[in-house]
Amino acid sequence: MIKRLFSFIFILIISFSSSQTDFTLPIIPLPNKCKIIKGEFLLSKKTTIFYNNKILLNHINYFNDFLKKNNQFELLKTNDSSKINTVILQCINEPSQINESYQLIINSEKIIIKGDTAGIFYALQSIIQLINNQTSIKIKLPNLIINDEPAFKWRGMHLDVSRHFFPISFIKRYIDFLSLYKLNVFHWHLTDDQGWRIEIKKYPKLTEVGAWRKGTMFGKYSDSNYDTINYGGYYTQEEIKDVVAYAQKRQITILPEIEMPGHSQAAIASYPFLSCTGNPQEVAKGWGVFEDVFCTKDSTLQFLKDVLDEVMVLFPGKYIHIGGDECPKTRWKKCLQCQSIIKKENLKDEHELQSYFIKRIEKYINSKGRQIIGWDEILEGGLAPNATVMSWRGEDGGIAAAKDNHSVVMSPGTYCYFDHYQASPSDEPLAIGGFTSLEKVYSYNPIPKELNDEQKKYVIGAQANVWTEYILNEKQVEYMSMPRMAALSEVLWTHLENKNETNFLVRLQKHFTLLDNLKVNYAKALYQINYKIRNDINNQKLFIELYANSTLGDIYYSLDGSDPNINSIKYNAPIELNGQVNIKSALYKNDQIKGKIASRQYQINKATNKKIIFKTPPSKYYNSGGYFTLLNGESAKLPRINDQWLGWSGDDINLIVNLDKNQQISHLEIGFLKEELNWIYLPTEVFLYLSEDGINFTEIDKLKSNQIKEDRVAEFNFKKQKAMYAKIIAKNYGKILSGKPGAGENSWLFCDEIKIN
Repeated sequence: MIKRLFSFIFILIISFSSSQTDFTLPIIPLPNKCKIIKGEFLLSKKTTIFYNNKILLNHINYFNDFLKKNNQFELLKTNDSSKINTVILQCINEPSQINESYQLIINSEKIIIKGDTAGIFYALQSIIQLINNQTSIKIKLPNLIINDEPAFKWRGMHLDVSRHFFPISFIKRYIDFLSLYKLNVFHWHLTDDQGWRIEIKKYPKLTEVGAWRKGTMFGKYSDSNYDTINYGGYYTQEEIKDVVAYAQKRQITILPEIEMPGHSQAAIASYPFLSCTGNPQEVAKGWGVFEDVFCTKDSTLQFLKDVLDEVMVLFPGKYIHIGGDECPKTRWKKCLQCQSIIKKENLKDEHELQSYFIKRIEKYINSKGRQIIGWDEILEGGLAPNATVMSWRGEDGGIAAAKDNHSVVMSPGTYCYFDHYQASPSDEPLAIGGFTSLEKVYSYNPIPKELNDEQKKYVIGAQANVWTEYILNEKQVEYMSMPRMAALSEVLWTHLENKNETNFLVRLQKHFTLLDNLKVNYAKALYQINYKIRNDINNQKLFIELYANSTLGDIYYSLDGSDPNINSIKYNAPIELNGQVNIKSALYKNDQIKGKIASRQYQINKATNKKIIFKTPPSKYYNSGGYFTLLNGESAKLPRINDQWLGWSGDDINLIVNLDKNQQISHLEIGFLKEELNWIYLPTEVFLYLSEDGINFTEIDKLKSNQIKEDRVAEFNFKKQKAMYAKIIAKNYGKILSGKPGAGENSWLFCDEIKIN
């Protein structure tokens, strides 16, 4: 019987191997090959399940648990695979074939699943998604053939539990979300300045002291508001063992992160000898980067080895994450012990001292049969020999590591930071900033074009990060994660040639029913109208494009600030801008509004849509809109969305606006940004020069930092005069001072819309 079964599967697979994916059922991520066939299978309490390996009992129990909760029945086990109305699980155990692949065949008589242990689990997840909103005791499943495997072996999601703490019940629920989407790594960020969350028996003060802070920052960082509520919590080792086992049953490896040498104030508050000064500290109440970090002396390294010994017993995975990011060197520069190590080891500077520190930790972890992974700062001063790099500051760190034959996990903020806004900030809960829409996540390709075919092999996958400075509770974690997690899963599972955003959005909307049944507090930002300014610089015209995926509905808008409805103007073509307008728009389907009303204001002035010359170009990381960002008629809104700003790191702004012709002007303003948490400072001075010929400039005025208005606009009012060119020089704040986030690093200078009248 088994031989005949495999022959049947083989014939089906061969006949299917050349077909393309044609799929609109609610399976996410999209299977790489899928064909729907006429007919259906009836799954009911009469259905039995056959398995060929005891290891599959966990999968059967998992599937039955779902059926009991959702459909009030479970499948009975059978030893007879020839029975009609049977689910057949055939496990391939050869280590060489453990690639998470599976074949799923549904016909009117049987469901046949073949694959390795992980693959069979993923096939059952596909069936759970097919069940979707069917809650009866008889479930109809379409006949189909799926032949599937992931594009990347590292498919991760991160959760920070240091800034805000979440109970074990939610950690398990979060892991369930990962397993639903066939993600296989849970990055558990367990330690930071604001809290130590893992019990270490040799050092009990880490949880007695380090797990609790005497207050918490709330609201915007710039407002510096704190409560006085004692806040904290931690996970016992028994709880962690339970979570690890829970994750393993769902084919998920937990990656623990123990931050070092920076982000260590909670540990130092527990044991002051770990720092360079030995001075008493408190667990940090606010967000940011702090100067007190682990000293590089032997006693600190021994402490960390002791901690890692206990961590490695709890977490059996290959990797231990050691952080390595955002480590100020201020204390090291003044520390006699750190400086003696630099001298003894012939190190060039404190960056090489960090590399020395990381390499010693790596050597110890390697001696235990494990490997380290760290944020891309571990590249600085020289990369440890066997380290894997997690690239978060763009992709440059990952590219450099891959070219040096190191494994890489891509996690760039632009695509993979789920603490960023996913729709217009005016319609969203307060977040840290940034803008990472569902569509942006889906558009990501983790393989950089800068790598050749051999180097591409070192990119083992990607992950998204959920930092929780502004995420206060479980519901908000769900809101910020879902459905962007679904988009990420398709980026990492579905081969690039099979991805299709329109198809994804169709499946996602059907998938929402399943999320509703699971009572998930997911975001519906995909229904938000997006605005894009398009310039016709030759004809001196500006147009506004409104867009949303056409499958979601039709766009209606108004230009007078009134709320749009189905009797308003239906959007069919770009809208030409003249003067000042207030556009409001909304998405409608079947006469029902979808999502929220979106609004934008535009104000045309003499600088709008003109030419600009940069004497000092902006950073490539904050230049997504190009020069037009500063002259598009739209002032950036706060909180920050990156493509509305240009940024300079350590450099002054030096630019010239060309007004095309000499004309009378008497007013100029330029917007700046202040976010010291993110190393962004106002300029120390702003200079304005005017010229009629572009060669001879006259200084008109200068403003000090304290003269910049509350709304962060530098405004120049002067006697009306003729000019064709306006030069603006804004002086960078320089190196960040001691005691501030990012101390010793270059500050950033961000600017926005320039208006001239």
